[in-house]
Amino acid sequence: MPGLLDGKIALVTGAGHGIGRGHAVELAKHGATVIVNDLGSSVSGEGSGRDADVVVDIITSRGGTAAANYGDVGDEAHATAMVQQAIDTYGKIDIVVNNAGIVRDRAIWNMSADDFDLVMKVHVRGTWLTCRAAAQHWRERSKAGERNVGGRIINTTSGAGLLGNFGQTNYATAKAAIVGLTQTLNIELSKLGVTANVIGPGGITRISGTMRPEAVREPDEIPDDEFDRFDPSLCSPVVAWLCSDEAGYVSGQVIRAMGEHIHLMGGWTEEVTLSNGGTRWDAEKLGDLFAVDVFKTRAPGLRMSG
Repeated sequence: MPGLLDGKIALVTGAGHGIGRGHAVELAKHGATVIVNDLGSSVSGEGSGRDADVVVDIITSRGGTAAANYGDVGDEAHATAMVQQAIDTYGKIDIVVNNAGIVRDRAIWNMSADDFDLVMKVHVRGTWLTCRAAAQHWRERSKAGERNVGGRIINTTSGAGLLGNFGQTNYATAKAAIVGLTQTLNIELSKLGVTANVIGPGGITRISGTMRPEAVREPDEIPDDEFDRFDPSLCSPVVAWLCSDEAGYVSGQVIRAMGEHIHLMGGWTEEVTLSNGGTRWDAEKLGDLFAVDVFKTRAPGLRMSG
């Protein structure tokens, strides 16, 4: 039986540990060739290393094909180079999974501008840079006559970005921004035959492990026949499917895969609408409207129609 991703060339950023490692191994399991990117830094973005080599060894020991990349996604030259590595080595790139991230948690009154800027740089700028490099490649292929290039972008959000979280005004802002970025990519790239979606993963990783007491285990340390609701790779099969040709009709979506559940997120909607009947709003009268008709914190009382 052919693999779900046979012949696909993928880049997974932040793939040295946790969720990214799970994605890289899962994509390779289904036949993709994977560029395993990881700067090898700490969870706060300090230092560098060769963590990607460990994941390449895991993939190749299982019969897959992978190559390491040690670039910094927030650096324009590095981000462009990691996409170009796939093109130069394998002739193309089909899949970009943006997972790289760091945290620098503090309450806003204690957070420095540098802590805010670096988190935004890695998450938002890094995601944008790799998407841009891949989009340029896909557009050139389309201009050369390839009607449906079949590209796939999977970006990463979190509960902090969707719901907020104390101490993470930088991280939550970045993760919310990634959703807006992805929805726009869905619009801009659709005519090229490229889809762009967002995954909201769960699990205990080096990052979430800084906030929770549970032991951190890498995906490859969890036996295949064991279900661990904190396994950081539980969402990776969803990512693999979204990267496949089968998922060509799915784009602009936010999907959370948490434990045993998959959630399709509804996004911002116009939940309540009021009309002023073509007149200017009166600020002094808005209090009653908001209390009764919008937030429903006050009973409307008897209203006579006609």
